[in-house]
Amino acid sequence: MNVIVEPNGFLTSGDLSVSCVLGRGGVSDTKQEGDGTTPVGTFPLREVFYRPDRLARPDTLLPVRPLAPNDGWCDAPNDPAYNRRVKLPYPASAEKMWRDDRLYDLLVVVGFNDSPPKPGLGSAIFVHLVHPDRQPTEGCVAMTPTELLALVRQLGPASTITIRPASTTA
Repeated sequence: MNVIVEPNGFLTSGDLSVSCVLGRGGVSDTKQEGDGTTPVGTFPLREVFYRPDRLARPDTLLPVRPLAPNDGWCDAPNDPAYNRRVKLPYPASAEKMWRDDRLYDLLVVVGFNDSPPKPGLGSAIFVHLVHPDRQPTEGCVAMTPTELLALVRQLGPASTITIRPASTTA
């Protein structure tokens, strides 16, 4: 299954066609750590994480892991664990995955800059839950809970996501 994301915030996958929210900086084929852009390209979808205190285990053929309160994701470009899941507290900068705002109650890890990670090219790119006021992400793709659950049900080990570039006019 290939998930297609248009730069105007429209996602299609199989029979699912929905709006989504992208990075505050739009889409970019030169993604850098902290720039707020969603990376352009085709990437594997690696695994699903969920908050077991808030959701039942999602139905998917991707690997599924429950989040724990001490789960984090390293975003320190010069750390050996850059763009990897870590346990908090962690000695370098790491994003907390067990969040109060519910954005990471369900997420899919996008295989961006992870094989192997290159320092500074971006980390923690996920498909996750949208903020209630649909505010832009820091570079991820965000969807409503119902839509993300529907998407996750379609995904399997060969699934990819293609984030298309903004069209340019000459």
